[in-house]
Amino acid sequence: MDKTILPCVIGLGYVGLPVFTRLNKVYKTVGYDVNAERITSLKKKIDLNNEIKKKDLKLANKSVITKNKSHLKSCNFYIVTVPTPLINKKIPDLRFLQNAIKLISKFLNKDDFIVIESTVYPGVTKLYAKQILERNSGLKLNKDFFIGYSPERINPGDKRHKVQNIKKILAIETNSKKAFKRFTNVYSKITKKIIISNSIEDAETAKVIENIQRDLNIALMNDIFLFSNKMGLNFKNVVRLARSKWNFLKFNPGLVGGHCLPVDPYYLSHLAKKKKIKLETVLAGRSVNEKMKKVIYEMIVKKISYIRKLKKNCKTLIVGVTYKDNVPDLRNSYPLSIYLKLKKRFSKVFAYDYICATKDQKRFNILNKVNSINKFDLIVFLVKHNKNLQILKLAKKNNVKVLDPFNFY
Repeated sequence: MDKTILPCVIGLGYVGLPVFTRLNKVYKTVGYDVNAERITSLKKKIDLNNEIKKKDLKLANKSVITKNKSHLKSCNFYIVTVPTPLINKKIPDLRFLQNAIKLISKFLNKDDFIVIESTVYPGVTKLYAKQILERNSGLKLNKDFFIGYSPERINPGDKRHKVQNIKKILAIETNSKKAFKRFTNVYSKITKKIIISNSIEDAETAKVIENIQRDLNIALMNDIFLFSNKMGLNFKNVVRLARSKWNFLKFNPGLVGGHCLPVDPYYLSHLAKKKKIKLETVLAGRSVNEKMKKVIYEMIVKKISYIRKLKKNCKTLIVGVTYKDNVPDLRNSYPLSIYLKLKKRFSKVFAYDYICATKDQKRFNILNKVNSINKFDLIVFLVKHNKNLQILKLAKKNNVKVLDPFNFY
């Protein structure tokens, strides 16, 4: 263990916790988060996001998980992994990042290192280095302290592409060989597959376009999905035939929620507007993907209304309300939004999701198990959690009507 490196990971969510667990194996590492509930569960070796196993939450090398700011005083290598969501009118919300950088500036010492992993638009990393770190500490960038950018590539629910298995960009702008070596030494403990960039702005841009590309491709499939439905075509067969060509890209239609794809396009477009640069396609996928929430809602309403003509007290079960498959997160969840809207319109609408957190199940009245499937008249599948297939089999066995809009099964 290199005792001269004392890392601190600020933000222990989907991005920060995997980074912390990797560094904890090698260095005395501080894991810091302002969420007291999160800290309490992690100290009990429980990751409510279901991403990190209990054995990997065991602390080593005198590492700590804390919400106490004073622990940051002893650190000299800060990694910032806080959320960067949107506020009203789709404007980037950088308050969490600003607060984290301000916190670091209080403890910043000569020869300290900072790496930002949060999603930002190009220019933010160096702007905050100058406006906050230099101004508050009196130290000079690339002389007294060093900053880098390493865009996160965590894919919640993905057991294959863990942080230690993926290629990770590390952007550094310094002529100091010693500083460069320290950056790379620390990040080599997170993953061996490091892609070096000598431009921080290039790396910041690369991050947002990774998700913009996915957003646009899913939007295209959503458009074709809607076209096929209106034309009476078999969408599943249309795609099966198209995929027989070697260079056809494999994307599926769906409800694109969460905290990456619906957010990142606005980060790039925000900067483009400020610079008076016209972008033709960046937000094109957003209008289509946001529209899908209304389309699927109306599809379910139509089905319920039809059944209600035959049976007045139609009981509907929405299966899956998290924002994506096999992930407990409800942030910006389109399935949850659809369920809550349906519940206001119809009195007999229920939801089932065995993955989302207990507190969320209680808050939104979500079932964590279904004792009797035949008491429902309609089962709607909005998320493809692994165990949801059991619900489908029971529904078919009991002749319960099923609505599977995206042909999950």
